[in-house]
Amino acid sequence: MNALGKIMSPSRVLVLGFAVLIVFGALLLTLPQATQDGLGLTTLNAVFTATSAVCVTGLVVVDTATTFTLFGQWVILFLIQVGGLGFMTFATLFAMILGKKITLKERLLLQEALNQVSVEGVVRLMKSVLLISFAFEAMGTLILTLHWYSDFGFSKALYYGLFHSISAFNNAGFDLMGNFTSLTAFVGDPVVNITIMLLFICGGLGFIVMADLLAHRKKFRLHTKIVLLVSGVLILLGTVIILIMEFANPDTLGPFPLGTKIMAALFQSATSRTAGFNTINIAGMYDTTLLSMIVLMFIGASPGGTGGGIKTTTFIAIFLSVLSTYRSDPHVVFQGRTLPKDVIQKAWAVTTSALFLVFLVLSILSHTENSDLRTVFFEVTSAFGTVGLSLGITPTLSEVGKMAIILTMFIGRLGPLTLAFVLSQKKNKQEAHIKYPDERIMIG
Repeated sequence: MNALGKIMSPSRVLVLGFAVLIVFGALLLTLPQATQDGLGLTTLNAVFTATSAVCVTGLVVVDTATTFTLFGQWVILFLIQVGGLGFMTFATLFAMILGKKITLKERLLLQEALNQVSVEGVVRLMKSVLLISFAFEAMGTLILTLHWYSDFGFSKALYYGLFHSISAFNNAGFDLMGNFTSLTAFVGDPVVNITIMLLFICGGLGFIVMADLLAHRKKFRLHTKIVLLVSGVLILLGTVIILIMEFANPDTLGPFPLGTKIMAALFQSATSRTAGFNTINIAGMYDTTLLSMIVLMFIGASPGGTGGGIKTTTFIAIFLSVLSTYRSDPHVVFQGRTLPKDVIQKAWAVTTSALFLVFLVLSILSHTENSDLRTVFFEVTSAFGTVGLSLGITPTLSEVGKMAIILTMFIGRLGPLTLAFVLSQKKNKQEAHIKYPDERIMIG
């Protein structure tokens, strides 16, 4: 790691690390021991599955439960765990276990991996990340094991509880229920719904927020306040839209009693924020509902967590920037605090880059895939937001389509972070003192 760090920037090391992890996982999934037919996955399908797992997306070209052996499923689970928490987090953990000193270069890598503004306290934060993650996953495993014990028996209940807890907390969306059904069999089960929801919501909040909440501070950071407010509003708004639009839809919420309708609408709203599980038939939803879910998927989770998208803080920075422009206010203010200009610039850059990527891939898939624009748009946004929800076209994607979605998932997981890091680099001293003449252009 030290030798690599000397010749590469932290962002490049992270990109290379995730790429190596994907290649390693793909090689394992091509082994005969990985699939029940004894043939292993084809190279492209293996790369797709490994990328989906490492980038905690959940889009699948083959059914996880019926295609993979226990070995193959454990490979996927390993990729989810390392990909969700970050390979640098685990590399640092193993280095500490071996008694090695964490160097400045490794702290810089952790800073990039955890999306921090400085190296101060990154090792302590890394320890908190692992502790929080394992604690949530252990609690989820215990609850689901006890709940499923009577249906599956202890061994299967324990394994299912562990797999779905890790998949949920890391916002991966992989499941073992079989035949691409996700959690639709548990649409009316409050224990499964609440447990899975709490896991992926907490995982998507970001570890800075979780650490802030667990510290029992009297006054939270502005970042924590923004994440909690925006996340709550988006989940509530999504729930209301889904409930109203799908209330009488015979293919989704229509057949269920009121309590189940509300719970299913809440679950679908929350899962759109990068989780990827579903308890009702997503493909049966009306276009208006799907459009609202596309918006939620594009916004995604929060910085420093296990989800994707442009992030909640980016969204609120853009929203506040637009409001300040309407008011002719030169400053972007939230709760008595001014957001720095460079933060607003990065928010616009991340959002613009994300829009460009989504529409570029949308253009490619609309040409290569035999499907309508709505379905393709949903698929591409799901891949970028590392969500994993699909209207059913993932297994039938063409080779070009699979490669495009692989790239989209990879950029969706790493792009905003690496872009923010690159944009935060200062110019050299000579360039910093150069100020070119102003000249106005017409806007709008």
